[in-house]
Amino acid sequence: MILVFLANGFEEIEALATVDVLRRAELNVVTVGVGGKLIRGSHGIIVGADIEDGDVSVEGLEAVVLPGGMPGTLNLEKSPVVQRVVEYAAAKGILLCAICAAPSILGHKGLLEDKKAVCFPGYEQELTGAQIQDGPVAMDDGVITARGAGVTVEFALSIVSALASEETARKLGASMQCR
Repeated sequence: MILVFLANGFEEIEALATVDVLRRAELNVVTVGVGGKLIRGSHGIIVGADIEDGDVSVEGLEAVVLPGGMPGTLNLEKSPVVQRVVEYAAAKGILLCAICAAPSILGHKGLLEDKKAVCFPGYEQELTGAQIQDGPVAMDDGVITARGAGVTVEFALSIVSALASEETARKLGASMQCR
């Protein structure tokens, strides 16, 4: 199961396109609303999450996805449930994925130490101990990070590659007309 956390102010493209791509790959994705089931994105789009944060279970957890956006990233970081699940995933070697400003959450927890990582420009100083990269997406030792909305499909296909296979990601990308 992949948990995709949504907090008020999340970046819609980063969250919803990622969920879409992961579900196209037939991966088990559960969206989690922080503070309720209806969550308002940073551009005013209201999304109904599959479950509320109070109903989160880590049983069968394969990955955690943290979309960026403001103030969504700040709201994710304030959530005790998000903090608990991220800590659990890190301790168990479960895939952690964050895009845009959200890699800062991992950086503040020291989870990017000596790992290649990227983020939305201007947040690099929040990625404590990371080896900042130039590309759109970075994958390193159980952590996938990405720059922002414009690279969301590439970010999501990287998650597919990590959880299913590179071949599945390649075929899915081709079927979606990705370059």
